[in-house]
Amino acid sequence: MLLRILLFVGLAVLVYLGVRRIWNDWSGKFNADAEEAKRLARERDKLERQRPDVIDLKRGDDGTYRPKDRDDADKRH
Repeated sequence: MLLRILLFVGLAVLVYLGVRRIWNDWSGKFNADAEEAKRLARERDKLERQRPDVIDLKRGDDGTYRPKDRDDADKRH
């Protein structure tokens, strides 16, 4: 009877460790894929900002976003 209990406990531990390892492997893979997607999106955004047809917006005092003026850097509020 004791041998049967030890056998089932041993099997349960092996199954638990296997499931835990699979969980860690998969979650690590998904996290790595998410980080890679973020990095690619940041690179794409940086490249898009350099295009001449992209307009930079500045948030006004009223909360509305408007195109930046070229002489806006000289203004001090």
